[in-house]
Parts: sequence; C-alpha cells; structure tokens
Amino acid sequence: MTMIEKILARASGLRKTSPNEYVTAKIDVAMMPEMFQLLRTVLSKGGIQAEALKIWDRERFFVIIDHRVPPFAVPNAETQKSCREFAKKLKVKYFYDVFPGIGHQIMMEKGHVRPGELIVGADSHTTTYGALNAAATGIGTSEMAYVIQTGELWFRVPETIKFEISGKLPDLVHSKDIILFIAGKYTTEVAQYKAIEWTGSAVDEMKLDSRFTMGNMSVELGAKFGIFRADQKVINYVRARTDKPFEPVESDPDVVYAETYIIDGANLEPQVALPHTVGNVVKAREVKDVKIDQAVIASCCHGRIEDLEIAVRMIKGKKVHPEVRFYVAPASWEIYKEASEKGILSNLIESGVMIGNPSCGFCTGFQGVLAAGEKCIAAVPRNFKGRMGSNDAEIYLASPATVTASAIKGKIVDPREVM
Repeated sequence: MTMIEKILARASGLRKTSPNEYVTAKIDVAMMPEMFQLLRTVLSKGGIQAEALKIWDRERFFVIIDHRVPPFAVPNAETQKSCREFAKKLKVKYFYDVFPGIGHQIMMEKGHVRPGELIVGADSHTTTYGALNAAATGIGTSEMAYVIQTGELWFRVPETIKFEISGKLPDLVHSKDIILFIAGKYTTEVAQYKAIEWTGSAVDEMKLDSRFTMGNMSVELGAKFGIFRADQKVINYVRARTDKPFEPVESDPDVVYAETYIIDGANLEPQVALPHTVGNVVKAREVKDVKIDQAVIASCCHGRIEDLEIAVRMIKGKKVHPEVRFYVAPASWEIYKEASEKGILSNLIESGVMIGNPSCGFCTGFQGVLAAGEKCIAAVPRNFKGRMGSNDAEIYLASPATVTASAIKGKIVDPREVM
C-alpha cells in the first residue's frame, strides 16, 4: 500500500485499502477557521439546533480565527464575535483567537499535526500538513458538522501518483518554482482527486518550510492529499512540539503508482504564474516589461522563516523600488518573534518593506487590497481574478526570491538578475 492507503486503512479499521474503494474513516484531528459559526446555518437548514451539536472528542477539534485579522469592518467583527460565542457554548477546548497566527501554521507549531494521522480542515490548504507525513485534506462545512458530531467521514480511496524531484536545486530556485513548473507542464488537474507522494533527493534536502509550501499547493494541482515521508527532520520537528505518540507511514517498496513523474531539479529555473490561474506558467526570465505596483510574501503558503531569510538575502543593502508597495507578513507570531530576534524584520524595514501582522489577509483581499489596473507579484498560493481586490487587477505568483527581486527592480525579473 501507499502511505495514504495505509493511513485510510488504519483509520477505517481495515487490513488493506485499494484505490476507488469507499471507506468510513475515524478522524484523528479536525480544524475550522472562523467560518465555524456557519455551522449554525448548515445545521438549521437540516432542522437541527446548533446548540444540540456534541463534539465527539474535545482533544481532537480545533477552531482558529485567522482570515480577517484584525477585522476591518463590522460584519467581520460580528462573525468573529459569533464564532467566540459558539465556541464557548460547545465548550471547544482548543480555541485560538486572533493572536497566534494563520491556522495551518498554528496547527503544526502547536503539535496538533502528527505523522500517520488522518486530518480534515474546513479550508482547502489543509493539505499543508502532508509535509509532516499526515493524510490531510480540506472539507466543506456540512461535512465538518458531521465530523464534529460523529468523528467519522467517508472517503473514496484515491489513486496515488509520485513526483520524484532529483538532483540539486540551483541557487535561487525554490520549492515554489517546482510547484509552478509542474502546474505549467502537467496542468493544475494532473492530480485531480489523487494523492501525491513527494519524493527524490531534492525533496530530501529541503528544509521543512519548503516542504510546507509544496504540501500547501498540492491542492492547486487537484490533489486530495499531498504527502511526504517522515524523515528525521519531520520526527525532530514533531517531537519538539508534542509528547503524544505517533506512527509514521512509508509506502511499501513494491507499490504500484498510477503515474510516476521524474523531474530533474538541477535543470529548473525560477518560474512565474501569469494571471489568472496557477497553471499559466512561464520562466521568470521570459516575463518582459511587466511593471508592478505591489509585492507580497505572506499566507499559509509562505511567511515562514526560510521565506523571510530569502527576502533578506535578496534585499539587504538595497531598497524597494519607490513605486512599489512591498508587504511581508510572518505566518505566526512565533515566526514574527524569531524573525525579530534574528534581525530579519529590521533589515527588511530598513530596505523599505512594510511588515504585516500574521493573518490570511494579504492573500485573500482583506489587507493590501489591489485597485483596478494594478499588478502584484506574490508568494501566496493563488492568483485567481479578484482574489486580492479589484477584478481588474492582476496577480502573478512566484517564489520569495523572485518576488523580492521584482520589488527591488519595480518590474518582474528573474532573481538571478539581482544577485
């Protein structure tokens, strides 16, 4: 069996599972952002009083307010107020209010994600946790209501495809470039309702921050799950954050994959996704004369220490272009504090970067909103039309290195031009 098949088999009480089988699996961990209060609407439509909902296991359920932090309008504040009240009524044990940071980062930082576990979240980028050897996927609000009450959910066991990234990545080529290259070459449906196993020497050499980016964007390739093996980096990270037991999984050596893709990482170059889809990808050096108004490094996809260190390496001793607004937001206050202690934030500020608070806002159009006709290059997971403001704005996706280089030059450039 593959890693995902093993996790689903264990969670379903089965000896073995196979692709396209239907199983009912016990959920190890469930997470909801502030849309938690939408459960009231879902339940009322089914003729159920929300207050009648019973959390199946308070040790396994988490609520995190992160999308509109701080709230910028009365409706946002009312939503968060409702979320807090509902969490109290249901006696949610693990309720993280606006302070800690972005939900996916907090779940990993606080030790709530462990190898070999089945995790669901009411947010599509829950696939991030696959970097820690978990089977993690996003679900809808109605599904989450069922999980909260029963602790179970049905799944169709997905086929598994393997991406083997071999060789050593060139300088200034990062995991984001791998994802964008795949999206451009194989389309954003290459893994539609499939599980991705990320393997290869280039993956083995990556820091966990880089793997988090790839797990996060697995869903942008259509994947139900995106998973990595639990090497010593993973084990050390998790053990430093929890004393709960866990059992990592490995795919069997004789497993047969639906497809295997081998990519020579040594030949990759910096990539850019053009508007308005993740799969509209070209090499960064092929983008000519695209002036930008804004640059962003943030979100559950980026905003980690490695991303901020890359930005500092690019910009130290230089300045942000005078016609560019460059926003950087650490993904959590733990990261914010570490970046401050290391002098990362002061270096960025000295170069003209604006530091934002940890939240989803810069990615989802609640902070740093784009006006009509403006162009933004961003290290975030998506560049859909209207996602960061006006429908007439344009969003380009790239790695933190390419974003920073472009912020310096005032136009989209290959980061190798700046270094």
